[in-house]
Amino acid sequence: MNRGFYTIMAAQFFSSLADNALLIASIALLIQLDGPAWLTPLLKFFFTVSYVLLAPFVGAFADSLPKGRVMFLTNSIKIAGCVTMFFYDWLAIPGIAGYWTVLLAYGLVGLGAAAYSPAKYGILTELLPARQLVVANGWIEGLTVISIILGTVLGGALISPAVSSTLLSFDMPMVQTGVDSPAEAAILVIAVFYLLAALFNLYIPDTGANYGDQHRQPLVLVREFGHCFMTLWRDRLSQITLAVTTLFWGAGATLQFIVLKWGEVKLGLPLDKGALLQGVTAIGIAMGSVLAARLIPLKSSFRVLPLGIAMGLVVICMCVVTWMPLVYLLLIAIGGLAGFFVVPMNAMLQHRGHVLMSAGHSIAVQNFNENLCILIMLGLYAFLISVDVHINWIVLAFGLFVAGAMLLVKKRHETNQAERDSLHLIGIEKH
Repeated sequence: MNRGFYTIMAAQFFSSLADNALLIASIALLIQLDGPAWLTPLLKFFFTVSYVLLAPFVGAFADSLPKGRVMFLTNSIKIAGCVTMFFYDWLAIPGIAGYWTVLLAYGLVGLGAAAYSPAKYGILTELLPARQLVVANGWIEGLTVISIILGTVLGGALISPAVSSTLLSFDMPMVQTGVDSPAEAAILVIAVFYLLAALFNLYIPDTGANYGDQHRQPLVLVREFGHCFMTLWRDRLSQITLAVTTLFWGAGATLQFIVLKWGEVKLGLPLDKGALLQGVTAIGIAMGSVLAARLIPLKSSFRVLPLGIAMGLVVICMCVVTWMPLVYLLLIAIGGLAGFFVVPMNAMLQHRGHVLMSAGHSIAVQNFNENLCILIMLGLYAFLISVDVHINWIVLAFGLFVAGAMLLVKKRHETNQAERDSLHLIGIEKH
């Protein structure tokens, strides 16, 4: 791996760290404003909606400029969203307090993330040969998961009474910040990590990749996106990996909030302690990601499909586990299974997308599918919470859905290969 790859990793780490810490701080801000429980999953909903709405355009944007510059510009949008959090009183619509300002501010962060993602993943295919993509994805996913762990822990720590009281006690002469709550103090600290990410963005190398002049007309971009969308779904290899990663990210985003609610209802944990459970799950994902990078070559990617079924079944065990040591082991097991099967699938999808079209366009299609699934699953989860469905029933339905969906994907892959073996295409750069 060259130095540019490690610069990308550093930029991704700090940006993702801030995203995840900001989620916890935003939840704390909604609680501070006495927001109803069903608003909490809508934070992620607002964050994700940009991935879906902008999917036809962000791929072309990522391919129109050096990707380091794209990452800097889009990280700046995240900073703007973070800063907007402080204006929940000033920008609030009369009668609904500052709820919608908080949601819209986190949505602005999501707008930056949606445009950031194609550049972040697309540059890997420009820097590295196909044989290194699983290893590179293992590193990127592993580091991203570490940032999730540290981000959720950081967010939980910053809003905890001990840390927040220390932050709020700082006296800065001649500076009136207006920061007077744990959530606001946490957001101020998180903004510093976005600035660190921006600094690393400036040092990402220009790979010299040139995709020509990109279309600028919206209708042309939508039509081009539709062509890329159908190309990936028709390809016998990418359709399976796209189905798996779509399910994984939809389930993973929903599981974040399920774990928080489960910790509150079943284990009696407040938000700052419940955030640690998310970190424990992410530890398992990091372990699974590293193992996959070491043990699974690109040509063997599809052997991991049964682990997706196993993950769904293991999730169901959350209904009966309350002893904390066993809770930690269970969450690590869930995360480990998830990380081990998603890293090879992600690498395979990137490889096929790079072969069939440009890097930015293929990842935009991937983001569209994955985040549409997130929107649907989070919307359903918010509905279940709003009608007071018990968390045990939600966990049971969630686990059965994941296991059943992965079983269908596995059978589809077996049918594809029985009709025409396409595994020999793995690793081939050009048709």
